[in-house]
Amino acid sequence: MLFIEQFDRSTIFLNYFSVTIIIFKNCYEKIRLPLIIYLLLISCAKRSDGTLINPLTTVDTIGKSYLALGDSYTIGESVADTEKFPVQTVRLLREGNIVINDPVVIATTGWTTANLLNALNNNPPRKNYSVVTLLIGVNNQYQRKNLDEYKTEFTELINRAISYAGNVKRHVFVLSIPDYSVTPSAANLNTSEIALQIDGFNTVSKNISFNVGVNYLDITPISREAKNDPSLVAADGLHPSAVQYKRWSELLVPMMRKEFN
Repeated sequence: MLFIEQFDRSTIFLNYFSVTIIIFKNCYEKIRLPLIIYLLLISCAKRSDGTLINPLTTVDTIGKSYLALGDSYTIGESVADTEKFPVQTVRLLREGNIVINDPVVIATTGWTTANLLNALNNNPPRKNYSVVTLLIGVNNQYQRKNLDEYKTEFTELINRAISYAGNVKRHVFVLSIPDYSVTPSAANLNTSEIALQIDGFNTVSKNISFNVGVNYLDITPISREAKNDPSLVAADGLHPSAVQYKRWSELLVPMMRKEFN
């Protein structure tokens, strides 16, 4: 009797197992095609900037965020929206399998440090961006603002940038002011004076950046190459071209990746 009982239990278990396998197989047959289509779609998905999303090679799982503060050089005057340096920077980061959202840009052509501070006071950004860039000062030079004023306002902007980066100093990146004296638009101006004054403003921003402990990227030498390389100047004859902005981004991206790690 014991043998028969054990046999019956084994038979019941085998029958149950067989039925389970059949049900699973039927379910799989129904979802196999939709599953394959879904996997193909996500493997070929694109972001808003046209770069491919590869879920199998992406390193980060939480999207990072980027706030760009500045003036015409940040807004990308005279180039397409997709070619301004914050957008090119994000594109290169994504190509390196960094998950990052589209940049938030607070910048307007003609802004001085005072204008940027006023904008931030009127509409304060949130304070948990993964990275923040700051490039400001050319209009202070152009409008003949004094260096002491720039030093005070730039210091305040640095502190604001740090707060927007969650108080992580190494997540703030200051870019130097480009030298527009080499562009066609400055041909009839005192170019040597302009270059000297821009150097003075850059010395202030560099010293403040180093003293506070944020990252500093000197892109001014690249901008001066435009004297002999017209491809670095936009169609307006004054602002950087998409080519020049890309070179900035190519220097900025390794710095950002280092801090992400």
